[in-house]
Amino acid sequence: MTWISIALGGALGSISRYGIDLALARFESFPFGTLSANALGSLIIGVAAGFWELDQRKTPTVLFIITGFCGGFTTFSTFSLQTLELIQRNDLPRAGLNITASFTLCLLCTWLGWIMGQSLKK
Repeated sequence: MTWISIALGGALGSISRYGIDLALARFESFPFGTLSANALGSLIIGVAAGFWELDQRKTPTVLFIITGFCGGFTTFSTFSLQTLELIQRNDLPRAGLNITASFTLCLLCTWLGWIMGQSLKK
């Protein structure tokens, strides 16, 4: 059951990520789709981590969300490729913005999500 939960979560996360990419495709000059997916995924994983204690994170439901959905939804490899492409186009300001915004926004979203998860637990 655990493997199926992770696989289904990953499939749903991947499809959702593709949907965000399609929705934001008109902004070709900056990878808003990846940034949005990573920020939202960071918020979701923060809520899950704040809500469930470490020993509870091995259940099929939590693995569906954290390992499956968030794993399929967020992507460091796409972020890296898009940043490299900006650098190769000599668009260093946008590359720097992508690095800074991704790191800052995702860390902030994870923290806010964790706080939300903690408050839901009470």
